[in-house]
Amino acid sequence: MPNDKVMDLIDLLNLKQIEKNIFEGQNKDIGGPMVFGGQVLAQALNAAMRTVKTAVNVHSMHAYFILPGNIDLPIRYEVDCIRDGRSFVTRRIVAFQKNKAIFNMAASFHRFEEGYNHQIEMLNVPPPESLMSFTQYANEMANKFDLMLIKTFADNSPIDFRPVEQINLMNPGKKPPFRHVWFKADGTLPNDKNIHQCVAAYASDFNLLTTALLPHNVSMFQGKMQLASLDHAMWFHRDFKADEWLLYAIDSPSASNARGFCRGSIFSRNGQLVASVTQEGLMRLWNR
Repeated sequence: MPNDKVMDLIDLLNLKQIEKNIFEGQNKDIGGPMVFGGQVLAQALNAAMRTVKTAVNVHSMHAYFILPGNIDLPIRYEVDCIRDGRSFVTRRIVAFQKNKAIFNMAASFHRFEEGYNHQIEMLNVPPPESLMSFTQYANEMANKFDLMLIKTFADNSPIDFRPVEQINLMNPGKKPPFRHVWFKADGTLPNDKNIHQCVAAYASDFNLLTTALLPHNVSMFQGKMQLASLDHAMWFHRDFKADEWLLYAIDSPSASNARGFCRGSIFSRNGQLVASVTQEGLMRLWNR
């Protein structure tokens, strides 16, 4: 059975239906002033899934974050059922607060087909059992530096993150823009493919932009660093379980014009490439 934190996440991502193709979601405070982008991604994906009646599965989603979400207001998701084909189904989802669009996403669903199969190889990294959890590390740092944001996240996270490379949150130094993080739901999820994909979408928004900061010896907790997701795309290649260990291999090929670009490959523990992610985000340092 799911534990309380995982059950809360499932409830958060499972939207209330208001009208046909219109849904409403609540927000969870994870320590920041605005709604967490991964929450909106996963809720929008849930809204799209709820309108699909045929035997297809999501294979890609492309999203733009338009305005910061107000943590105190519910989010309304309106789904446009653009196409229901024999092989592919297409949905457009727009999220609103106070009748203003804060987010939009296109999602594509595909009926299973046999075909060619290849993938890149997973890097050989230490197993998650040998690594300190991010929750443990974050609590140590929060107690040392009184970082309430990170303490709130660490104490309430439904996702167990195990970074391969431990980064000093306050004094990161200059490092190459590469990271590897094991993650999984911190408890058992129901045997529902849609839930596992939504949870993976939720978790995929963590650790990306902070990877783009690594070459610059700056931290999101230092000074006036503003980080915000601008767009996010995700492709689902193969079946997986989000309550089993997944390796997130992240790199940031470029940062320019106050934006950082990041890529992620998500592998199952046996080395299967199950999903890919790209994101560009704002990296704005005020009063440099």
